[in-house]
Amino acid sequence: MSIRGGEEKTPSLNRGLFFLLAGLVVLLDQLTKAFALKFLSFGESWPVLSSIFHLTLVQNQGIAFGLFQGFDKILLLIITVSIGILVVVALRSDPLRPRAHLALGLILGGAFGNWIDRIRIGSVIDFLDFRIWPVFNLADTAITIGVGLFMLEFFKKSHA
Repeated sequence: MSIRGGEEKTPSLNRGLFFLLAGLVVLLDQLTKAFALKFLSFGESWPVLSSIFHLTLVQNQGIAFGLFQGFDKILLLIITVSIGILVVVALRSDPLRPRAHLALGLILGGAFGNWIDRIRIGSVIDFLDFRIWPVFNLADTAITIGVGLFMLEFFKKSHA
């Protein structure tokens, strides 16, 4: 522990775990997308559980559910700024709130995984198809879980 300006600072293992988790999400996201690209053609669908779950390869030039297609450069700018903000928030957040760092790590990893696709090929690769929901990917899943955890943490903190 160090003392700076009269305040006691706690070493932040959680901040390290934040970056480790974000990196793991990016790695798994990119590996699963590489698998989908290797074994599927765009528009092709493989039933895994007939009528329930398919692997369907699509490109998404928008964001959630294909919204805002045609705004590629603006979306890329917004996502890039958002990634920077996530890093700053994680570095400034309370190191004793591991759930917040877990949530932010999932969100950052997912956002960065999809950002890599946009830089590399100009769109996001989606392939998980539950037939009752738009096709998505592992990065989208991490973002959704992260946002849910962050909301739980926020409401827990506001009621404490």
